Amino acid sequence: MARCPVGFLIAALLTTSPALLGAGPVVAQHANPVVAQSANQGCNLEAGEARTVTRVIDGDTLQVDGGSEVRLVGALAPRAFDAAAAFADWPLTERSRLELERLVLGRGVTLAFAGRRTDRYGRMLAHVFVGGGEGAGAAAWVQGEMLKLGMARAYAIEGGAHCLAELIAHEAVARESAVGVWAEAAYAVRGADDVGALLRVTGTFQVVEGKAVRVQELRGTTYINFGEDQRQDFTIMIRDRARRAATAAGLTPEALTGRRIRVRGWIERRGGPMIEVHDPAVIEVLGPAEEAAQPEVVPRRESRADARRRTRAAQ
Repeated sequence: MARCPVGFLIAALLTTSPALLGAGPVVAQHANPVVAQSANQGCNLEAGEARTVTRVIDGDTLQVDGGSEVRLVGALAPRAFDAAAAFADWPLTERSRLELERLVLGRGVTLAFAGRRTDRYGRMLAHVFVGGGEGAGAAAWVQGEMLKLGMARAYAIEGGAHCLAELIAHEAVARESAVGVWAEAAYAVRGADDVGALLRVTGTFQVVEGKAVRVQELRGTTYINFGEDQRQDFTIMIRDRARRAATAAGLTPEALTGRRIRVRGWIERRGGPMIEVHDPAVIEVLGPAEEAAQPEVVPRRESRADARRRTRAAQ
């Protein structure tokens, strides 16, 4: 089972659409739009319209009847850039597209929403369910299927971290079995202490894990440092609303210091490597706090100079 972030439990709403039960998140029917909920309020989605998939563009983007494009929010398909490869040289890109095509092309889907509904390119940001219907059993959650196959990684966009705990749980199935992207070194969970390796992948999406050495709040921003040199070692930065949400969820400096943490996001270079967190749902606390090891005190051998000084002091 995936380890869910502390304080983020999925609170599912009952739905009047039996076809969507058992697919992961639960879609609630509403006559009017609902207010977007923050990540710690669970995986509650608002049902949108039913559409037919006419084209699959890549491993996380499809086109539906009417010409609208839909991005599978929360599931990031592999790109050649991930491995610094030319497009034609990175087979996972085409594999993910073909897998999504197999799941949805020519089929009816139901779109569901929470948080942001469109990206800057005008594409719909939706959770997508395929199949179901009267007598057809439960619909399949497309994001969940792609993640379980290792054809995508779970991620969150600013204003769109709903269902991330469920997404990570589906991803864990592939990650723990080392299938799909997780069979490639380019997608391995990276150690927070390997600063050089993290700097070499600046600008890419990564999953990073390590022990929080120090957590401090400065001028309204929380910094989680994974080494003694906070200017050069890996750091997580949480500010503004994300910091307040983290505090409300119990992710305080006292709760995080000494804990093993996994975080996901885009690596930036700010002195050392850094991930800026826009929603605390991207932080997973993996285990109990580790007591700081007490350094062994080794008696220092007395030098001849020390002995002479001690003798003079005693006279």
